[in-house]
Amino acid sequence: MNRFENVRGDALARLEELIGATRLNDLLRKQEEEEKKKSCFLWVFAVIGAIAAVAGIAYAVYRFLEPDYLEDFEDDFDDEDEDEFDYPDDEEEAAEKVKEAAEKAEEAVDAAAEKAEEAVDAAAEKAEKVAEAVKEAVQE
Repeated sequence: MNRFENVRGDALARLEELIGATRLNDLLRKQEEEEKKKSCFLWVFAVIGAIAAVAGIAYAVYRFLEPDYLEDFEDDFDDEDEDEFDYPDDEEEAAEKVKEAAEKAEEAVDAAAEKAEEAVDAAAEKAEKVAEAVKEAVQE
């Protein structure tokens, strides 16, 4: 009988070891799943942050390249102090100068719009690359 009790005791000890190993394995799997979830959230926030950074840079470039109209406005007040004014002699000449000024302003606006579009396109391309990298990282 003693022999059977030893075998039974060994079997119970092995069974307890297996149960303990199974519980440990389950615990490790849960921790890995939680880390994957955290990693996924981290990637999502990283993408959002990258997009916000690119948009901020594009806005800063746009503001830097935008002409400073206030500087021209201040120059107009400096001209008031002078006695000589350059008034056109007739209405046709005044209308022609107004058209020229409008064309120059339109060209400046178009150039600024083109530069802004280029910056936005570059930002979108970078955002797409980051999104692809995130997809690849998530799939791995």
